[in-house]
Amino acid sequence: MLKDYIKSERLEGAELDEKLQRLRTELLTMHVKLKEHQIPILVIFEGWGAAGKGSVLGRIIKNIDPRFFKVATMSVKTEEEKRKPFLYRHFVKIPEAGKYMFLEGSWMDEVTGEYLQGKMKEEEYQRKLRSIRQFERQLTDNGYIVLKFFFHIEEKEQRKRMKHLLEEKQTRWRVSDEDLWQNHHYDRCLEVYSSYLRETNQSQAPWYIIDAENKKWAECSILDIMINRINVELSNHARAVPILQNMFPLRKTEKLKDISLDKSITEEEYKVELDKYQKKLSKLHNDLYRKKIPVIIAYEGWDAAGKGGNIKRIAGALDPRGYEVHPIASPEPHEKARHYLWRFFTRLPKTGHIAIFDRTWYGRVMVERIEGFCSENDWQRAYNEINEFERELTDWGAVVIKFWVQIDKEVQLARFTERQNTPEKQWKITEEDWRNREKWDLYESAIDEMLQKTNTTTAPWYVLESNDKKYARIKALKILTKEIEKALNK
Repeated sequence: MLKDYIKSERLEGAELDEKLQRLRTELLTMHVKLKEHQIPILVIFEGWGAAGKGSVLGRIIKNIDPRFFKVATMSVKTEEEKRKPFLYRHFVKIPEAGKYMFLEGSWMDEVTGEYLQGKMKEEEYQRKLRSIRQFERQLTDNGYIVLKFFFHIEEKEQRKRMKHLLEEKQTRWRVSDEDLWQNHHYDRCLEVYSSYLRETNQSQAPWYIIDAENKKWAECSILDIMINRINVELSNHARAVPILQNMFPLRKTEKLKDISLDKSITEEEYKVELDKYQKKLSKLHNDLYRKKIPVIIAYEGWDAAGKGGNIKRIAGALDPRGYEVHPIASPEPHEKARHYLWRFFTRLPKTGHIAIFDRTWYGRVMVERIEGFCSENDWQRAYNEINEFERELTDWGAVVIKFWVQIDKEVQLARFTERQNTPEKQWKITEEDWRNREKWDLYESAIDEMLQKTNTTTAPWYVLESNDKKYARIKALKILTKEIEKALNK
């Protein structure tokens, strides 16, 4: 794209000033529409070193109410960020509905920088390009406007600007070693940047190349594009998003009604097995920490199926400094105002640590689907989005284990009744539990579809037959230790 870039004719003088003033005024009032329609906007400024990204960004944000935007500079990764998935530090910064987030630098700078420096092989580079495309597509599919600007200047212009900055003591810091390397290898960088822009130029999230030789013209071009794109999105905001075909290899899945729940274990066997596998898990946790392998354990299941007791037996074997249990309830307002996976991205473990989720991202295709908290288009899309999310985790090196805790309707009723009649257990039963029970058949149908469409070979589901809670606990421990051992032996 950059190689073929031809500058458009610029406005100058009073004509440019007049247009700039009009666009600034229009952007100043734009946040009212964005707030009304609850549309979040992610604006990315990329480009050559010394191309003026920071100064133009400063001009742009002067035209927006400061309560409705944030700015982040995506510089070198922190040690904490290095221990999280590739897109973690970018995903956690996505804006709330009705607000802007401006990123100076992004995943492009990170990926192309490592690739150019020889720190990333071609296979990994291509995998990350795929991750970037799906990340940007997921954002736009879920109502985000993604605006990507590349500030372009020629090699001589870049060299001249850097020389000027280096001559002044107060501005010397603005030229980094990476900027100098970039100018010295301008042609190679031009080739990689052009290829990257072409590979990630999607219809819903296109790249806009900005002629950055003149700051006023750059500002005018960006404002013009921003306003036009926002107006188009406002008029098309209610459009349905196409459902992508599932391309993930799936394992065969039994329907819930066909799963035999006639599984049990004696008290004596339970004590022996519990001690054995908890000790084994405790040792494996140390090995995970040493090899820096993250583990994500996801629990879903019927109310009163025994998820809590199951989690307790796993947690009891772990070093408390190296795991965290996340009980997932209804989203808080700040979570609801973002992409539904955001609140799970923010809870991912560091390498070598374990995250246990009591309820998960699968709420999108169960409770949100059944209770009408999202549209049919939303939950139909979510199967593929969730598979993509879990592939990101396994590509990162995580062990992802998903448990469905299964009981029958009669056992659930008996446990509900016991809870209701036992004072110290009454907090465990709510009116919502009884309401959900009335929709058993609807939930069972949704769960069968969920298991069928997300039982991937890299992140499979394991059903825990939990009419006998003790049997389910031992089965979970056996599966967990086996999968961790497999990961450690790779």
